[in-house]
Amino acid sequence: MSVEQTEPRRHRVVVIGSGFGGLFGTQALARADVDVTLVARTTHHLFQPLLYQVATGILSVGDIAPATRMVLRKQKNAQVLLGDVERIDLENRTVTSRFLERYTTTPFDSLIVAAGAGQSYFGNDQFAEFAPGMKTIDDALELRGRILGAFEQAELSHDHDERARLLTFVVVGAGPTGVELAGQIAELSRRTLKGTFRNIDPTEARVVLLDGASDVLPVYGGKLSRKARNTLERLGVEIQLGAMVTDVDADGLVVKEKDGSQRRIESQCKVWSAGVSASPLGKQLAEQSGAQVDRAGRVEVLPDLTLPGHPNVFVIGDMMSLNKLPGLAQVAMQGGKYAARQIIASLDGADPTHREPFKYFDKGSMATISRFSAVAKVGKLEISGFLGWVAWLFIHLLYLVGFSSKLSTAVVVGAGVLLHRPQRDGRDRAAGVRADRARAHARGRTRRRLAERRERDEGRGPLRTGAGRAGPRRDAGCGLTVGAPAGRGVPAGAARLQGQCPMRSAFVMFARRTCPCATRRSCSSTISTRHTCWVRPRWTGVPVAVRTPSRVARRKSVLLLTPTTLPLSPNQLAPATLATVSITAQYTPPCTMP
Repeated sequence: MSVEQTEPRRHRVVVIGSGFGGLFGTQALARADVDVTLVARTTHHLFQPLLYQVATGILSVGDIAPATRMVLRKQKNAQVLLGDVERIDLENRTVTSRFLERYTTTPFDSLIVAAGAGQSYFGNDQFAEFAPGMKTIDDALELRGRILGAFEQAELSHDHDERARLLTFVVVGAGPTGVELAGQIAELSRRTLKGTFRNIDPTEARVVLLDGASDVLPVYGGKLSRKARNTLERLGVEIQLGAMVTDVDADGLVVKEKDGSQRRIESQCKVWSAGVSASPLGKQLAEQSGAQVDRAGRVEVLPDLTLPGHPNVFVIGDMMSLNKLPGLAQVAMQGGKYAARQIIASLDGADPTHREPFKYFDKGSMATISRFSAVAKVGKLEISGFLGWVAWLFIHLLYLVGFSSKLSTAVVVGAGVLLHRPQRDGRDRAAGVRADRARAHARGRTRRRLAERRERDEGRGPLRTGAGRAGPRRDAGCGLTVGAPAGRGVPAGAARLQGQCPMRSAFVMFARRTCPCATRRSCSSTISTRHTCWVRPRWTGVPVAVRTPSRVARRKSVLLLTPTTLPLSPNQLAPATLATVSITAQYTPPCTMP
């Protein structure tokens, strides 16, 4: 008689959350004889330190949020379940999650809870509608729409007060997130969007940073806080400290000063980065284990990061409270690895009551303020300026998950370094001012000469450009350079569809040679031509200058597509695609070529 032998069940580890703590804890169990189930409410691992760059359009979502399944695809003992955890049963050792209308119960032998934290409005949750936080990808995309949309609405507005309100951006909270976001909005308005609008000047946007503390980046203190403040002020950020927000609505917010007086700031785009609140799962764990929770909802854990009476349940990251450890990614990473080591040690027979306590190794904290400027503190070492920015970039690329994410982020940031000038100081600043004045003087002289030519040629038809001379013109409505080479069989000339200037949804095309009116030929004809151009798929409906591959005029000819409600953002610097664009225009006498 044969006896059937069953293979013993492996140790089951459930990890809640795909953030730094959950992901690093899961990866640390890759070679252990366990089955790991990671339960997360999102399909991606979010690199939160760079979330503000998605909000301002510098990086795309894929650069900082790789799919969790792709990250763990080679870890054969790991499984990913999508769902929102609603119940943790410590007695029966089960985790219940919900995805859409389907409930899933997952048993565990060991549990790692790394559910993270959300935004805290200190009892004023109604503020969230008008001043969103920045904790998730959805938050960042919402803020991107609000920030860029404010510039677009201001471009369409003719009311001075409305424009001022639209171009006022308020960031509540002067911690690392608030400082980085305020600096990035200032960079966006003063450098990235400079010269891209016609009815407004983006450099005149007002960026306000509010906080009830006495200084920016109070956790850094001393010299670094002062340097961060000076850098922000050079960018044009208004820093208002000792101010508490008492009310927020769609058109602005109310601020209470230390002396009790109140004032109102009119602003349509407001961002909240003033506090965090731990996951509601913390209260569940505290009620079942008898642990305490602090004001932020974090669970007070034992020195080995476990709950009282439950040595198999680890609480890490933003959900735990231990020795006033900061809510940083490094704490979560080290906590996840520590929990994994203790689980492996227990499987090897180690006594869970005699574990070494968790020791956090402070690898430093840092915050970027602007291009080429950051502050970093590693122990007693304090770094700022360009050197701090290099350290910030290196550390963030080091811990960014996924080779493709590292590569794309490095390319985007590197392109920003090459294409944008750093803030000038001292003699360089004076030289830059002189150069800017010289360029402005040259532009003014050119405009005066063009105006004189137009006045001189009134009544004689449009100005000749010379036979065979290719060159784009500037539309009088907005100054945007537009043009395209004439196609085969197209009469040399210029045409404009009826409408306003190009930035107001009109299409303008100038041909390569002389206007037909100047040669006394008929202007009443329809032209249709096709150009093979380098275009980007995501540019559909976006105002963009596209250079044609024509050898004759490839350096001067550009093509203007129909505008949309949002401008180009730096994250759309994707590889171009060769496509064919059809152009149709109607000549209408008299010639309207400026």
